[in-house]
Amino acid sequence: MALGRLADHSTDLAEAVVKGDILPQLINSLVAHNRYYKRSAAFLLRTVSKHSPEFAQAVVDHGGVLALVLCLEEFDNEVKEAAVWALSSVAKHSEALSQAVVDAGAVPLLQLCLQDPEISLKRIAASTLSDICKHSAELAQAVVDTGVIAVLAQMTFKPDVKLKRQVFSALSQISKHSLSLAEMVIEAEVFPAALTSLRDQDDLVKKNVTSLMRDLVKHTAELSQVMVNIGGLGAVIDHLGDCRGALRLPGIMMLGYVAAHTESLAMAVIYSKGVQLLAACLSEETEHHIEAATVWAIGQIGHHTPEHAKAVASANLLPRLLDLYMDANSSVDLQTKSKKALKSILHKCTYLPALEPLLYNAPCNILKHVVCQFSKVLPHDSKARRLFVTSGGLKKVQEIEAEPGSALQEHINSINSCFPEEIVRYYSPGYSEALLERLDNFHPF
Repeated sequence: MALGRLADHSTDLAEAVVKGDILPQLINSLVAHNRYYKRSAAFLLRTVSKHSPEFAQAVVDHGGVLALVLCLEEFDNEVKEAAVWALSSVAKHSEALSQAVVDAGAVPLLQLCLQDPEISLKRIAASTLSDICKHSAELAQAVVDTGVIAVLAQMTFKPDVKLKRQVFSALSQISKHSLSLAEMVIEAEVFPAALTSLRDQDDLVKKNVTSLMRDLVKHTAELSQVMVNIGGLGAVIDHLGDCRGALRLPGIMMLGYVAAHTESLAMAVIYSKGVQLLAACLSEETEHHIEAATVWAIGQIGHHTPEHAKAVASANLLPRLLDLYMDANSSVDLQTKSKKALKSILHKCTYLPALEPLLYNAPCNILKHVVCQFSKVLPHDSKARRLFVTSGGLKKVQEIEAEPGSALQEHINSINSCFPEEIVRYYSPGYSEALLERLDNFHPF
């Protein structure tokens, strides 16, 4: 126990335990001693393993995982709990270490721990299964093959908050890897009962539920439609309105995944006021990774059709996307996602009042897409042409300096062809000076 507390305290002390040849003696004598010794020994293995994959590998190499699995067959719950903690500390680091835990036969015994009356044992067993499943589809499948999904699904109804955190985390880690695993979670009837947990008082429960929903809907439009049909979309949007910061991230991504699949699903996000919610997230959040996820989700909504683009543009999001792209303080990922979202929305946007502000401060690589949309709409809309003149848009277009023969210049020429030549000349730079020069040279009779 003393060695365990020392190892728990720092990486250096844990390294001293590993290099001091304590592990072989400890593990070899683990089976022969009483439950108090086993509990303390498992604690030491846990505190050593938690610091790094190298230390966890040392525990595996000395047969520590096999000894811990034998401890799971003990009658004493405290011994089992200590052993499960230690296995979790090994499995969390990498796929290879998790595979060592699976190969030692831990998963069926962990499932039995889930069904134990002791609530603390249930919690750590669910957490350990989550740590195993997160690394790969093969490991998740090995866990699922023991029938663990049905057991986890029953536990979503438990009132214990800490248990629900781990249960939803484990279901999320299972669902994320493949469509077949996600379908198994859906078929276990986790929903719509899990939606009630979005009204839980605990933030981590709500975050893990939205993470589960995100990992389900990302696979196919059909799973996204299932989630929409059971009211999941509205529930997540309500949740996002009530939380801040990192708690929002899975829900924001869930909206993006739903919208990405089809036009109708993206419209469902719009009808559920998802665009307004994402606009609020952009104005309230300052962390670049959250802003990047929000920008990505907005792009997934707006890139389908002119109607989708108009919904995004009407929320005044295009100038905000441009600002994030041009801001030197934005991370590279945020700038990249902002540029991609902006271009994908602009390619569909025909709502000219939202495009016009971009004429004044967009860089050339964005400006050409803006001007292109004007060149598509103005030839067919007389009211838009009149508004374009009175609002100053035509004047601004004449001020753009484009390289001859470039795509931008061609779009400008297309716009100019929509107006009488004298109006184009009137708004061209230098026209007033030319008029004054003509006045100076004019001699009345």
